[in-house]
Amino acid sequence: MAIVISAAVLWLTLLFAGSSTNAQTTIGATVVLDPQDVTVIVGERSEFFVKVRGALTQAARLNFSTEHADLVEVSPTSLSIEAPSVGNYIDRSYEITLFGVTPGQFDLTAAILPTGLIDDAAAFIRVTVANSQTIIVVSSVIGWIYFAAWTVSFWPQMIINYRRQSVVGLSFDFLTLNLVGHTVYAAFNLALFWSGYIEQEYLDRNPRGLNPVLANDVAFSIHATIATLLTVAQCFIYERGEQKVSRIAWGIICIFGIVIVTAGILVGTETFHWLDFLYVLSYIKLSVTLIKYVPQAVLNFRRKSTVGWSIENVLLDFTGGMLSMLQMLLNGYNYDDWASIFGDPTKFGLGLFSVLFDILFIVQHYVLYRTPEKRIDPIESNLETLLKQPHAITSTDTE
Repeated sequence: MAIVISAAVLWLTLLFAGSSTNAQTTIGATVVLDPQDVTVIVGERSEFFVKVRGALTQAARLNFSTEHADLVEVSPTSLSIEAPSVGNYIDRSYEITLFGVTPGQFDLTAAILPTGLIDDAAAFIRVTVANSQTIIVVSSVIGWIYFAAWTVSFWPQMIINYRRQSVVGLSFDFLTLNLVGHTVYAAFNLALFWSGYIEQEYLDRNPRGLNPVLANDVAFSIHATIATLLTVAQCFIYERGEQKVSRIAWGIICIFGIVIVTAGILVGTETFHWLDFLYVLSYIKLSVTLIKYVPQAVLNFRRKSTVGWSIENVLLDFTGGMLSMLQMLLNGYNYDDWASIFGDPTKFGLGLFSVLFDILFIVQHYVLYRTPEKRIDPIESNLETLLKQPHAITSTDTE
């Protein structure tokens, strides 16, 4: 059922979230600030360009906002844009210099006078003032390391299942919830990254924003979904004892399914937009992250063993989580952006929550339920049955 729900979510999202292009024709001149993302280091300078192109019949003035003068100095703060002496078509660029004062992030906007003479809808840039270029590089390296750690973390469990020819010890509830979580996450990323229609919805709501989904987000979510599906397939092939998905897990999945179907109906009745539907999927992903580790921790406790649960998976996930939080802290200092961590603690809190569960699994594996390697057996449930029989070990067996 979880696989059916996962496939339905992907199909439903991609079927209706087709690309749509809305051509816009601008009458008269337009002004654009290029590039629209600039990083400047405190005490250093960086440049960008004001580009004016189109029909212009009279002189205009462009003024930069001064509300963030405590973060950056803009030079010049105003430009005089003269009308062309021949004809009425203008195509000019003006260089602007930024000097970093204190760290922070903001939108630098510009306005044209007389109002309406030139289209200034794109007359803004996103400015990031950083304390250190070195921290930017270190943060980027850390980002790639934890991306790699999280990506590789899916494979140790599949390898241990293959070597043991058994999935005994792996919680089916955890696996099922994980599949649902990664599938809705993949649907969210695929739709927002590839659907021009949904991306435009996002930009309409966030006129100066960027698409939050990057190519590596799409690659990771697809890989995570496929890897989890392969692990699910192993559960149908290898020894699994009496393990099965619990009624509680099925109940949770049914609730998620009802929520997804309801959101889809709301989209169909135009009560919701497709972007709202994707946000519903993201909330389901967050919910799964909060609860998915509980079944595995309970199973380990009941069995008094972590045999069958890959500790390498846990260590890689722990590494990724710690580095992710370290990166957030470094960025918080470098850009003086602590509000993104503590003002909206969702991302940081979820990362910390996962790390705490990883610590619990590490304690279970290395402290509470330490198991000699010789006791690991791919068909332990069958052996236990045999060893309970009086004639299971004969004198010839011990010679």
